[in-house]
Amino acid sequence: MRQQLFAAMSVLVLAACAAEEDLTLAPEPLGQFRLGHNIAIADNVTKGPFSRDFTEDQLEAAVQNAVAERLRRYDGDGLYHLGIVIGGVVLAAPGIPVVYAPRSAMIVDVTVFDNDTRKKLNEEPFRIVASEGLRNAAPIIGSGYVRSADEQLENLAKEVAKAIEEWLRENPSWFAPREGQVRVPYDISVDAPEIDASSTTDIAEAAQEAN
Repeated sequence: MRQQLFAAMSVLVLAACAAEEDLTLAPEPLGQFRLGHNIAIADNVTKGPFSRDFTEDQLEAAVQNAVAERLRRYDGDGLYHLGIVIGGVVLAAPGIPVVYAPRSAMIVDVTVFDNDTRKKLNEEPFRIVASEGLRNAAPIIGSGYVRSADEQLENLAKEVAKAIEEWLRENPSWFAPREGQVRVPYDISVDAPEIDASSTTDIAEAAQEAN
């Protein structure tokens, strides 16, 4: 058993050496998209089974930081706000290798708001179920053995941010240029949008299914 554990850890180390995406580089343009308010709410979060402890502040800060790092690279003339409701989280504790290797997971609901129209662009929140996957080389022995809770949370937040970016790219019409459009100053003077956090009633089941 010990040899299997060391072998799996070796695989993890090698995978972690793979080149990571360079977020300092400018991405391909996304129409008029530019990130305005970036709001994450975790005041009704469900802690998944066998999870390590975390606080609401930790969750909100991790997601907001990851989203800002990824999406503030876009510099369109428009301004769009994100409301992110964090509904369920599992930060995997050490399990039994091979037999029980829990994965970390985070479930969020995302809404995009157009600053110009003051309206939501998606009527129903878009649900993302993120886990420590191939992008961050989650070990088959369970990340609880080789990662701290902070590292797990950072990885999950980055997965969420990447999934949000991919979803936005699937909806280019939201960010199409408008006739007579004038660049909105980044110094946001409008109030932050109100985020509906009532859509997390089935988060507990989703958190269990993610493991």
